[in-house]
Amino acid sequence: MLNIHIQNETSRLRAVILGTALSNGPTPSADEAYDPKSLEHILAGTYPTESNMIEEMDAFEKVFKKYDVTVYRPEIIENYNQIFTRDIGFVIDDFFFKSNILPDRERELDAIQYIIDQIDPTKVLRPPEEVHIEGGDVMLWNNYIFIGTYKGSDYKDYITARTNIQGVNYIRELFPNKIVKDFDLVKSKIEARDNALHLDCCFQPVGNDKAIIYKNGFREEADYLFLVKLFGKENLFHITRDEMYYMNSNVFSIAPNVVVSERNFTRLNNWLRKNGFIVEEIPYAEIAKQEGLLRCSTLPLIRD
Repeated sequence: MLNIHIQNETSRLRAVILGTALSNGPTPSADEAYDPKSLEHILAGTYPTESNMIEEMDAFEKVFKKYDVTVYRPEIIENYNQIFTRDIGFVIDDFFFKSNILPDRERELDAIQYIIDQIDPTKVLRPPEEVHIEGGDVMLWNNYIFIGTYKGSDYKDYITARTNIQGVNYIRELFPNKIVKDFDLVKSKIEARDNALHLDCCFQPVGNDKAIIYKNGFREEADYLFLVKLFGKENLFHITRDEMYYMNSNVFSIAPNVVVSERNFTRLNNWLRKNGFIVEEIPYAEIAKQEGLLRCSTLPLIRD
């Protein structure tokens, strides 16, 4: 039995599902792109190669092994992108949630079913069909559950809108003792620099009291100010529009003092070290071309 347990983003990690780039398939066509950044690289001929992405994910796995973290990988689906496990599920406390994802990604859930089968079946939940929610929009911070959403009336027109207000309300009803705070995110189908695909594309806590944030990722200034008040401005690392584009907020914590980060994030990595963090730098810039990075390719199962 796998006794899953997640209550925040940064406690010592014990078990995780890491996606895979094996048999990733050919470069998608423009009309198959799920997000503006992938589209940009498909059109420019700079979409990442399978071999480069395998290399990057191997580097990530090595860091997990260094810290004695149990790493699960999805079963391989031939010629299919299985990198971003964060989209397909998430854990809150001791419940595993299967995401209602884009229909043609359903197979990705089947590929981790052998892991889900090890969890108490009464603790595995699938939201009703009208509830859209993906793990990149769900962030636990002890008594808080932060959820990214999109409140525009044109929600259905945006493939980049992944969590709806029904998703927020679903979690709110299940966890009445927690403070569920939703954040209305900026979305774009055509400009990756103005698209917060998920909450972790513009915000993420690190350590015990700090966070990385991109102010313009929030449609409402009040949402940004809520986080400034909660964390304290002096504890926030503000990233630029370009740093958001390169996914600087999408790092991953193995422990309160250990952060895995992309090796090119010089300004961020220096700030982290200055604030007492051990920074495990790895190459991940190729995977970033698909508008996802380190947090996106992990599905944490157990933290202390």
